[in-house]
Amino acid sequence: MSDGTLLYEVDDRVATVTLNRPDQLNAMTLAMIHALVALIDRANNDDGVRVIVVTGAGRAFCAGADLSGSDSPFASTTERVSTDQPEPDAGGVLTLRIHRCRKPVLAAINGSAAGVGVTMTLAMDARFAADGARFSLPFTRRGIVPESASSWFLPRVVGMDRALDWCLTGRTFNAQEALAAGLVRSLHAPADVLPEAMAHARAIADATAPVSVALTRQLLWRMGAATCPEEAHRIESSLLVSRARSADVQEGVASFLAKRAAVFPDTLSRNLPSGWPDDAATTTENL
Repeated sequence: MSDGTLLYEVDDRVATVTLNRPDQLNAMTLAMIHALVALIDRANNDDGVRVIVVTGAGRAFCAGADLSGSDSPFASTTERVSTDQPEPDAGGVLTLRIHRCRKPVLAAINGSAAGVGVTMTLAMDARFAADGARFSLPFTRRGIVPESASSWFLPRVVGMDRALDWCLTGRTFNAQEALAAGLVRSLHAPADVLPEAMAHARAIADATAPVSVALTRQLLWRMGAATCPEEAHRIESSLLVSRARSADVQEGVASFLAKRAAVFPDTLSRNLPSGWPDDAATTTENL
């Protein structure tokens, strides 16, 4: 962003997005959410990016929505409350964009997170957190309801019982509770959170095939909501047939036999079906 509230950098196939309002604990304005969507799209469409890492500047990850001014994420909803078609929740637009992303997205939660600071990470693939971070989903304490599609994502990440606890009470909980519930993968000293996330990003970027990663990411998310294993079997079978003919598989086998690092040639811009992954379940038959 030109105003500096979001920073974007690509280094060796890893894109880092930094929420950069440290004096406001990185509280999100509506403009920031829209800009973050644009940066996710930018990384998603760049074959030179393999993994996206989102972090915060200063001592907090994100204090939630900035409620102090006219650019609050809730302002546009309030202004349109009487219309037949209110504006969609901006946080939900963001999390759905992350959900459909073709690249893994990681959260380096360097400090405390609240509201959208938590919910925007639920569609991400791994969350690393500072051991002193505190978390809250305070929607019922603000007179609203869960946002950012978190009523779908949160129970799938931590289970219904814990999701109900956190959302109904709106209470603040510590990093140890977040770890025990599976909200975050691991805890680290604040200075080590981003390096840990980057190490995980490197493990993906350096050793895996981008098309396989994109397909696998969507398979795991989508089949978690499938009604039966036969649906997963059908889609996996189609994808296996498709990938067996790919240059990536030839390289994967050759590199294994030669005991060398693989250099996968297929790219997301050229080797995914048109429109994917927006309609992945129905397009696999045409791969």
